[in-house]
Formats: sequence, C-alpha cells, structure tokens
Amino acid sequence: MGTEVLDIVAEVWDEVSQDCRLERKEMKVRDLGLGYDSDEIVLFKYCVGTCTSARKNYDLALKVLTDNGSVPSRKVSIHPCCRPTRFETVSFMDAQTSWQTIKWLSAANCSCVG
Repeated sequence: MGTEVLDIVAEVWDEVSQDCRLERKEMKVRDLGLGYDSDEIVLFKYCVGTCTSARKNYDLALKVLTDNGSVPSRKVSIHPCCRPTRFETVSFMDAQTSWQTIKWLSAANCSCVG
C-alpha cells in the first residue's frame, strides 16, 4: 500500500474508533451489583463511544429548536446514543454451587439509536 492509502486508512480508523463500539471487561459476578454471590469471572460487554457521525437532520433541527426555546430541552435527547441493540445471556455457578442465568446482561451488538 502507498502512504496515501495508509493515511486514509488511519483517518478512517480514528473516526470509527471514536464512534459507537463494543468493549469487553472481565468482571467478578458479585461486582456487577445484581445481588449474586459468586466469585466467578464473566466477560461483561458494554457499549461506548459517541454517535456524532450518526446525527440526522432531525437531530440538527431539534438542537436548533431546543437552543431557541421552542422545545424544552429537559424533555428530549438532541443526539443519538450508543446503546446495545442485542443482548447476551450469561450463566455462572454461585457460591452455593448452583447454576444461575442472567438474561440480557451483556451487550452483543452496539449501535447509535435515537
């Protein structure tokens, strides 16, 4: 690849890496704060990033309307949010050696919504 192509790829990667994406973190089940007594480690997946590149004319118009007071800003979100669009179920063994299953715990896919 030529240097021009590599520069373009780097620019695109920088833009994509700041947008909505899935990240992963190994966590003890008890540290998730859901009341389960378990030292088992699960892979918790969550959504991070901004959605500025996903803004539509709706978002731009709504921002103008909230800025000029036509629409109360406390009632609306003026930009898309990075949120899970699919979830995963996680199973683990608790401290009493019983299998537990938590539905919709971890993000499986992220996208800009709203």
